[in-house]
Amino acid sequence: MGGTDPAADNTVDGTDDDALYVLTAVLLTPAQFPSVLGDDYPAACAALGLEPYAEGYGLVLGQDGEGARWTVVVDDVSLVAVAIASWDCGMAYDLSPDERSVVAALPGWPLAVATAASDLPEPHDPEPEEGDPTPLTPPSADVWGPAQRRLGADEVALQWAAWRARMDDEAGTDEAGTGTEEPPGDGAGGSADAPPGPYGGVRRALAELRGYLEAPPPVGRVRSSFATGGARMLRADGPGWSLVARTDDMAFVLLDDEPREVLPVTRGPELPALLEALDAMAVRPS
Repeated sequence: MGGTDPAADNTVDGTDDDALYVLTAVLLTPAQFPSVLGDDYPAACAALGLEPYAEGYGLVLGQDGEGARWTVVVDDVSLVAVAIASWDCGMAYDLSPDERSVVAALPGWPLAVATAASDLPEPHDPEPEEGDPTPLTPPSADVWGPAQRRLGADEVALQWAAWRARMDDEAGTDEAGTGTEEPPGDGAGGSADAPPGPYGGVRRALAELRGYLEAPPPVGRVRSSFATGGARMLRADGPGWSLVARTDDMAFVLLDDEPREVLPVTRGPELPALLEALDAMAVRPS
């Protein structure tokens, strides 16, 4: 998980009158949010009980003096962004948001954190008090569902070169035409449900993506970020599916109905225009 502070000694006050020892932080904005929380920005905010303000939030994850896990939501997005950028470059940064910027303090962590504060008890959920929300927990790796599907798509985006090389290696073995943008059943008058196997789900995902161009989805459903060679990396989600693609290359689709399968979509005659159109409507990090 990006944004980990190896020192883990930054503190922020305001959590049950106790200091929070900061371990890591992530952004929660329309263009950049933990996709594990939802298919789009409003859904991700709703998962934490937050209003989907356009300016977004920063999520600061850490432990209190007793070792309990807390997620502190702050509205100082710029401060959190600078801290994450510094940590990603291997630089120390004292992330200490002003108490006035704290929007909420939520028990637990929504994401897995590999580090822990030194000289504190092992990370654990705080003792619940009456009226407290259920502690946030990262998704289980033992099951497959929407959260795991979105995390899988994020990983494909991070490991794009490796997945692209794998597809090149397997290209000569695909005799049935699977992995193409136009699987069987996509002829004139064909139905998105017609192709057998997992590629029926791929067709449905592509059809819904085209629908996004006509009726824009909730903000954050389609996101665009920098990629090498002047291209853009696209991440898109919808009910039961996730897509990751480069505007100058192919795409990969993951489906709720196909656990842990990464389904390639080769460039074909229509995919380039679709990706360019999606990139034009996508939200981008500022």
